[in-house]
Amino acid sequence: MSEPLLIGHRRLTLDDIEEVVFDRRPISLDPDAEEAIEESAAYVRQMAQSGEAVYGVTTGFGANRDHVIRREDAETLQERLLVSHACGVGAPLSTKAVRAMMLLRINALSRGNSGIRLSTLNLLVEMLNRGLHPVVPEMGSVGASGDLCPLAHMCLPVIGEGEVVVEGEQLSAEEGLKRVGLEPTRLTYKEGLALLNGTQAMTALGAVTAIEFRQLLDGVDAVGAMSLDAVAGRMEALDPRIHTLRGRSGQMDSAAHLRAMLAGSELAGAQPGSIDGKVEYIQDSYCLRCMPQIHGASRDVLDHVTEVLVTEANAVTDNPLVFAPGDDDDEQGGILSGGNFHGQPVAMALDYLKIAIAEVGSVSERRCAKLTDKYFSEGLPPFLVSEPGLNSGMMIPQYVAAALVSENKTQAHPASVDSIPTSANMEDHVSMGMHAGLHAHRILRNVEHVVGIEYLIAAQAIDLREMSAGVGTQSAVDALREEVTFLDRDRVLHSDIEAATELVRQGVPAKILRELS
Repeated sequence: MSEPLLIGHRRLTLDDIEEVVFDRRPISLDPDAEEAIEESAAYVRQMAQSGEAVYGVTTGFGANRDHVIRREDAETLQERLLVSHACGVGAPLSTKAVRAMMLLRINALSRGNSGIRLSTLNLLVEMLNRGLHPVVPEMGSVGASGDLCPLAHMCLPVIGEGEVVVEGEQLSAEEGLKRVGLEPTRLTYKEGLALLNGTQAMTALGAVTAIEFRQLLDGVDAVGAMSLDAVAGRMEALDPRIHTLRGRSGQMDSAAHLRAMLAGSELAGAQPGSIDGKVEYIQDSYCLRCMPQIHGASRDVLDHVTEVLVTEANAVTDNPLVFAPGDDDDEQGGILSGGNFHGQPVAMALDYLKIAIAEVGSVSERRCAKLTDKYFSEGLPPFLVSEPGLNSGMMIPQYVAAALVSENKTQAHPASVDSIPTSANMEDHVSMGMHAGLHAHRILRNVEHVVGIEYLIAAQAIDLREMSAGVGTQSAVDALREEVTFLDRDRVLHSDIEAATELVRQGVPAKILRELS
C-alpha cells in the first residue's frame, strides 16, 4: 500500500485528488494540524458554555438564526441539523464524486477553523480509507450556504444514519460501519454545521470531471488525427510556426500531438491527385484544419478551471469560522459569520468547463459527418461501407453523435446565471454550482461517446485506404481492432460504439499519443 497522503497544512493538488479518489491512496491527518483542530474545538466549547449568542452554536440556522438554543439542547441541535438537511433526491452520485467530497471536506476541516473535534474528523478519515462510501443523492443543493443537502447525506454515517456502499454492496450505515470495523459518534457543539456547510460537493464534481477531461483531451487529439489521416488532410496547418505566432499553449500542445500521431503517414499531406486522382483541395474544413485552435482553447480553459478548483479544494468554506485565540495576548479569538460557503466562483468556473467539454464534442461530430459524406471523403464509399443502399454503414452512428451534441447544447447553458431564493428569502441569491457540476459531468459522458463514435468511424475509413497511415494513427486503429472488427456489412453497432467509447474512457488513444509525444 502506498504511503498515506498527509492532510493538513500542505496544499492539495489535482494530482493528489486523483491519487486518493481514483487510485484509493490512503490519507492521514498531519500531526502539525491536530493541535489547531483541538484548540478550535475547545474554543467552540468554551464559547457555547459562555452564554453568548453564537450563530449555529447557541442559535438556530438560516431564517431561524434569532432562535436561542438552550444550553442543554446545544448538542442535540447538531445531530438534528444533520438529519434535517439529508433530504436529497435523484440518482446517487458516483463513488468517485463521493470520495472526492469526503477528501475535500476532510481537508477543509483539518485547517482548524471549523470547531470539529479531532476524534470526529478521524472517523471521517477512516471511512474514506476503509472504502465506506455514503450514498449521496445528486439533487438538493442550490450552492448557496454551501452544498448542505449532499454534504448532510455524506456525513450521516458519522452518527450511524443513512446508507453506505462497501465493496459494491449497499448497506445501512450501521451495518456498513460494523463491516469495516468502525463505530458512529455523537456530535457536539458546531460539529453538525462544520460537517455539512461548504462547497465540497460542487468542487468534488468539478475535480473529478477535470481529471477525466484532462485525459479525454489527449484522446480527442489522437482520434482527431485519425480523421485527418483518413481524409488525407493537409499538414501545412499543423506547422509549428503558425501556432507559435499565436502563442497559446493549449493550441501549440494540440498541434504537436497531431504531428506526432501523423508522423510517417502516406495519407496526411499527400500530394493533390495522388489518392485515386481525386484529392484536389489545398485547405481542409475548419473541423480538421482548426483542430489545434479548437482543442487547444479547451485545454486553456481546463488550466484556468483547474486553478479555481484547486484553490477551492484548499479553502475553508463553512460558516461561522472559528479563530481560536493565539498564545500572544494580542491575538484575540472569535467566531465570525461570513459567506465563504457561497459557490459563485466554482459555479462560474464549472459553467466555463461545460462549454470547453461540449465544444470538443461538437467538432468531433463534424469530423464524423465529413468522413461519412461521399462528397467530402473522396475515394471512400458512402458511409464507409460496401454496397451502400443495401448497407447503411456508419450513417446512423453519426446521427447518434449529432443527438449527443445537441443534448450538450442545452446542458451547456450557464447554471450560474440562475438564482432562486431559499430559507424564507434569507438566502436570496444562490450559485447553482451543484447544477453546473452535474451538467459538466453529463456533458463529459456524452462527449466520451461522441469521440468513441469518431474513433469507430475514423478507423473504418483508414482501413479502407490503400496507403499507409501515420505510426500513431495506425496504432490507434490496431488497438480498436482488438475489440471491434472491421464493418464489411451492417450489424448492430451499439456494442461497437460502447467498446470504442470504453477505450476512449480508459485512455487507450491518449496513451498512444503520450508515448509518441
